[in-house]
Amino acid sequence: MHKVLIMGYKASELGIFSLKHKGIDIIKKAVTKQVIALIDDGLEWVIVSGQWGVELWAAEAVLELKETYGQLRLAVITPFLDQEENWSDEKKSRYQAVLKQADYVNSISKSKYDGPWQFKEKNKFLLRNSDGMILLYDEEQDGSPKYIKEQALRLSQLRSYPIVSVTAADLQSIADDEAQSDYF
Repeated sequence: MHKVLIMGYKASELGIFSLKHKGIDIIKKAVTKQVIALIDDGLEWVIVSGQWGVELWAAEAVLELKETYGQLRLAVITPFLDQEENWSDEKKSRYQAVLKQADYVNSISKSKYDGPWQFKEKNKFLLRNSDGMILLYDEEQDGSPKYIKEQALRLSQLRSYPIVSVTAADLQSIADDEAQSDYF
């Protein structure tokens, strides 16, 4: 896979409302682990749409990885212009920092939010322009990633499109490892 898409829950779907929530670091570690495994297989580009939650935290993790893996590139392709318009100043600041460091930034729709169709077009475009996906989603917890997962599964029936899942159990395992290392 040369271009991998990273998708997952919005922060609110995970119950994460603080920028200092411990879960953010655990999610970033899970993403880092998966991305490093794919770098060894030729990964060049990580693509996110930059929504507040898993995608933005994944982008931050990729930017940290770029320090070690200079060939790694980050693309932020938003569904529409100014998606961060209604975010808090602190969230906007983190988002802008990611955009400044990304290797490629663009929007599918060249207008501000106009309707749900923009999210559908974003999903189609991102699936068409990636070779596989890292998906932070758990069947036990419904949420917005369900839709892209369904589309990716349909795509994988037409062509090779691997989907690497990161589940709640994977995150719990990382959290347990962290707790154990803090203990010793």
